[in-house]
Amino acid sequence: MTELTHYTPPDAARWTGRVDDLEDRDAFRWHQVIECLDLSAPGEQFAKQTAQGFCLIGYCCDHGVALNLGRTGAEKGPEAIRNQLANLPVNFPETVGLYDGGDIHCRDGGLAGAQRTLAEAVERVLSAGLFPVVLGGGHDLTFGHYLGISQQLPNSKRLGILNFDAHLDLRPLRPAATSGTMFTQIAAECRGRSTEFSYFCIGTQKSANTVSLFRMAEGLGVETVLAKDINDADLAPVTQKLDAFLADNDAIYVTICADVFSSAFAPGVSAPQPFGLQPETVLRLLKHVLDSGKVVTFDFAEVSPRFDSDDNTAKLAAVFVYALVNTLAESRS
Repeated sequence: MTELTHYTPPDAARWTGRVDDLEDRDAFRWHQVIECLDLSAPGEQFAKQTAQGFCLIGYCCDHGVALNLGRTGAEKGPEAIRNQLANLPVNFPETVGLYDGGDIHCRDGGLAGAQRTLAEAVERVLSAGLFPVVLGGGHDLTFGHYLGISQQLPNSKRLGILNFDAHLDLRPLRPAATSGTMFTQIAAECRGRSTEFSYFCIGTQKSANTVSLFRMAEGLGVETVLAKDINDADLAPVTQKLDAFLADNDAIYVTICADVFSSAFAPGVSAPQPFGLQPETVLRLLKHVLDSGKVVTFDFAEVSPRFDSDDNTAKLAAVFVYALVNTLAESRS
């Protein structure tokens, strides 16, 4: 088993909050039921006998954001999101396990090391039969997350990546990998493995991507939906494209970058978008995808507390994680 060199095990002491009752589970909040899971322990020590389980992994790194000349601060995102998750009510049955799998750090500026460690952590969580939920952190976590899924997913399964993001993140790898090159790296990995690169980006902003990036996306067969073309009242055109994407893939990895939202709702991001999407719109689309039963992993990236207002961006991320857990728990119960 590969050593998790950039890893810190979870700390139960950080899960605190309001207590309405000590015995009535219907009055419990997340901090009362979550368990700590040391992913550096042998696999048999953290595999749990639950019908279904979710494991949070923090990606405390924004070195890729710095290399991409973005606003740093997202390394504190996982802590801020956990703080907002702690007091949320428990709406899932006891057969559903909820775990904190600790944090990945970017030590000594080692972005590649952090991504490799995240890949190993995701692979271990999947191998234990749990659903990984990665909290970011810079969106460069996507490359490590993808590697972890591909290590565990059978070669016969086609993996589709659904990205809610203002950016295509297909920048060239010159001079090095950043938070804007993840999908370029994934496309290269797919070529090396002779597998198809299946990528769909929703909420893309013309003002946030060069003409060259759109040409790159077209050349790679990337499906895109511009933010300006999304009608909040009628999502049928988008869901039709989503349905085609879902039909073409056996498994789906969903990643949300906080900058896909309007800065009115998500001010605490690396690259704020005044004309971004409304949270209700993204949530409706996410639930549509979850209903397919094909989603195998999820992450929420680029929450930057240093730029947040009243923790609104962290709260937004927490509500999306909350909705994901409850929707999947209900659909599989």
